[in-house]
Amino acid sequence: MDRFDSMRAFVAVAEAASFAAAARQLGQSPPAVTRAVAALEERIGARLFHRTTRTVRLTDAGQRYLGDAKRILAEIEEANASAAGAHAAPRGQLGLTAPVMFGRMYVAPVLLDFLARHPAVTARMLLADRVVDLMEEGLEVAVRIAHLEDSSLTAVRVGAVRRVICASPAFLARHGRPRRPADLKDAPLVSFAGSPVPDAWDFVENGATRSFVPAAQLVANSNDVTLAAAEAGCGFVRALSYQVAPQLRAGTLEIVLAEFETPPLPVHVVHVAGRKASARVRSFVDFAVERLRKDLAAI
Repeated sequence: MDRFDSMRAFVAVAEAASFAAAARQLGQSPPAVTRAVAALEERIGARLFHRTTRTVRLTDAGQRYLGDAKRILAEIEEANASAAGAHAAPRGQLGLTAPVMFGRMYVAPVLLDFLARHPAVTARMLLADRVVDLMEEGLEVAVRIAHLEDSSLTAVRVGAVRRVICASPAFLARHGRPRRPADLKDAPLVSFAGSPVPDAWDFVENGATRSFVPAAQLVANSNDVTLAAAEAGCGFVRALSYQVAPQLRAGTLEIVLAEFETPPLPVHVVHVAGRKASARVRSFVDFAVERLRKDLAAI
């Protein structure tokens, strides 16, 4: 078994967390897969798995090696497809990541349509409200809502989203519409927070950026919860404009203090560049960019 076959065996064991299951997937015997992984460990000089009679789990070295192994195997698959004249037909596994709520609302529908058009492509999607390292996670495409730092990745801007303050019509009828950001400090608020301390709410007033940490009656780590609370009349909520687009269309929430909003946040589709960009990556990026631009323009 050559080194690339050994690498495939390693990836199969890592994903199945089982030598026996990996052997069935590869159509080989469990001893053959065990020997292949042992040979790979000897070749690179590091133990890749912790093995017990019941469990198989990656070592720290195995975790680091997994992303590289997946990328290398994907590049080999792409090179073989190109040599065989199949370069224009996307195939293989596409790995992508996006923020949780944006991924659920906008990216997942795009991905499902793409997979329906390209049955030879499979996908692994990681939704996370953090900056995911594509190389480390063995992924190829990311949708990011932020100002990007310089990197070796290629980024295509597809639009922008605003930070908005909203409340329900019934709440505004009871409490009145705020005229300045300072009016929010003593008003009922609900706040999203991914950590124990809520994020500050920022505004631009008289050319200067001002902020305060909301003293919210309800703090939750779920946007669905905070938006439902705002719809129920519990208080003002801050959200990204895409998150409240359905409620704004339905009239269950209204935007206030729009003239004090901070500059919009850009949305980019980011992907591996150059030779690392396979046919499936290029095809998906083209497909996603067109769709997301239309979707974001409608918000």
